[in-house]
Amino acid sequence: MILIVDALNRHEYADILNDMYRLRARVFGDRLGWDVDIVDGMERDSFDDLDPAYIIGLDEEGHVISCVRALQTLGPHMLSDVFSDILDGEPPLRSATIWEATRFCVDTERLGKGRGTGTIAHATCELNIGALEYAIESGITDVIAVVDPRMDRVLRMSGNGAYDYLGKTVAMGKVHALAGLLDCTEERLARVREFAAITGPVLVDEAEFRARRARQAAKAAQTAQAQAAMAAQADAAMAEYFIRQIDAASSPEELAAVLSLADTVLGPVRGAGPAGQDGPRAHPHMPSVAHRN
Repeated sequence: MILIVDALNRHEYADILNDMYRLRARVFGDRLGWDVDIVDGMERDSFDDLDPAYIIGLDEEGHVISCVRALQTLGPHMLSDVFSDILDGEPPLRSATIWEATRFCVDTERLGKGRGTGTIAHATCELNIGALEYAIESGITDVIAVVDPRMDRVLRMSGNGAYDYLGKTVAMGKVHALAGLLDCTEERLARVREFAAITGPVLVDEAEFRARRARQAAKAAQTAQAQAAMAAQADAAMAEYFIRQIDAASSPEELAAVLSLADTVLGPVRGAGPAGQDGPRAHPHMPSVAHRN
């Protein structure tokens, strides 16, 4: 399923965006060796501050498995401001109906090989279909895609190849980068659908998606509460066990041994000062234990 996140709804999906930034760090920083800024395991740049649209692929558990960023070309964008070497002296294309697609990536660590659901090929095609659906609905006529040659081949094999290229191919990190032009048409969308055998829309219904997330959050909270209750019951049972052992201790040595074991299992049962200064006192779960002969 494909989720569109933009300036209007990004406040609702901070967790998904952070997962997307982490995927970008693994792909562009670790795998491709691009010179990108990675902070706390997440890759972001100044163009992420320009309210772009993100087309994000999610699996059934809600994990980010693919993404691409769409940015208008009227203002700053990567081809004009970062990848200008690709243009080889040509002026950048600027139009309200021509957008730039960058940071296209899929999670090859999570996805398998093949053509079915849960594979790299399926996730790639679904992301392409989602991007085209979004572009057509938004009145975008063409997209400039800055990709590496391998991704360019993948796009062409799936019926989504560029109809023209801008400038030249340049070295970038461990790979190269080039800029292709893709028209956003129903014909192109149909080709990708046919190749991927995906017939229905892939964009999520946001109302249903938010309701699903709310249900998942409520279920997770219930599970956490149940686990906390079980842990508390286990702690209380263990504390009761040690109380019985303390009561049964018949000598200072036996009492010390029980308290030492309780220290190990339940945590410190000594005073707040340095060890041995305050003498034994009760664990938070235990009543005070008087010294017995």
